[in-house]
Amino acid sequence: MEYLGKLHETVVKFPQTDIWMDSCGAEELDFGMQRGISGATSNPVIIGGVIKKELPECEKRICRLIETMPNASEDDIAWALMYEISGERSAKLLPVFEKHAGKKGRLSLQTNAKNYRNSERMLEQAKVIHALAPNMQVKIPATAAGIRAMEEATYAGISINATVSYTVPQYVAVAEAVERGLKRRKEEGLDTDKMSPVCTLMLGRLDDWVKADSSSKGMVLNADAANWGGVAVCKEAYRLYKERHYTTRILTAAVRNSYHWSEFIGGDICQTINYSWYKKLNNSDVSVEERMSIPVKEEYLTELMKSEEFRKSFKEDGMTVQEFDKYGAVRDTLSGFIAGYDELCALIRKYMI
Repeated sequence: MEYLGKLHETVVKFPQTDIWMDSCGAEELDFGMQRGISGATSNPVIIGGVIKKELPECEKRICRLIETMPNASEDDIAWALMYEISGERSAKLLPVFEKHAGKKGRLSLQTNAKNYRNSERMLEQAKVIHALAPNMQVKIPATAAGIRAMEEATYAGISINATVSYTVPQYVAVAEAVERGLKRRKEEGLDTDKMSPVCTLMLGRLDDWVKADSSSKGMVLNADAANWGGVAVCKEAYRLYKERHYTTRILTAAVRNSYHWSEFIGGDICQTINYSWYKKLNNSDVSVEERMSIPVKEEYLTELMKSEEFRKSFKEDGMTVQEFDKYGAVRDTLSGFIAGYDELCALIRKYMI
């Protein structure tokens, strides 16, 4: 068989290892669908990039929404636009969704990051996103309030995608919240067969945070070990998920190097990869072989354990749920997501005023 790059080879040889596209852009989805992707992720930052790339068409959408929603705020228009694009683009994945009875083929859309402290608002918006299309998945941040919202969303029949997550304590809390929600549904005789929750592990952002924190404290981590933190946390979370038979699957994201793809080949795992890295990895000389079962070198773990922030992320008891919101990588990512959302609103404002 002739493979269309290394990521296509991955999904053909290891169908349990799903590759997703970290975008809902038309070009990106079409490219990925030809190469076997089974899902896609988006958020206001990603959609903002799609809008800029597809601006001639999106300008027409924005102007139409402004005209047909005369009393709407820029926030209302921004979300109406994101809902419209997401609902439309989810149709590209619908054949995969139908083929796999809901277990694959979903498009994730994130709730408003500004509501990260308010479980009720996140749940309310999750229900709106869920209703956009049969194969929608709702991204909720793994904050203290987000964990509560995930249980309630799962109980409501919504497939969640936990985001802004970096640590084993978060992954366990997410999985347990989903299990509670599923248990409540089953006890009431409600269907759970087509639900497919995932928990995102933002590999590169964790590595970025551990490196930055170590540097700020005058520490110098071994350069090789410093690039394995996210991989180590993911493999530890994966071990716990398999031992405990959680329904939730792990989804890796925020690729910074080839390890962030190659080390998970062969695992029952999802990987969302942005368009730029998708093409880089496709053209790499890394062999496509099973590596999920290969542990991170002990010498790397020993080096990484010098970092308090890594220890918090790696150990199951490294943090309490109440401490999630204050973890450095969580703070940095939420700030970035909110800034990206504000940038999108500013773009809408130019057309409104």
